[in-house]
Amino acid sequence: MEKSALERINELAKKAKTGPLTEEELAERDKLRKEYIAGFRANLKATLDNTVIVEPDGTRRKLRSNDASSR
Repeated sequence: MEKSALERINELAKKAKTGPLTEEELAERDKLRKEYIAGFRANLKATLDNTVIVEPDGTRRKLRSNDASSR
């Protein structure tokens, strides 16, 4: 997500604390929040996909998914 989008989310949050947002601003805020969450999840998944566990004997194994669909 671009820095400008994060700044806009913060602007809208600050404005929401001081007064009501217009319908357009609410829609924009929701869209930006969804984009932010999607990017955060993608980055977290990439980090976890590249995580390895080092056993006491020195062997390394990939972190396995705990997702029910992978069983």
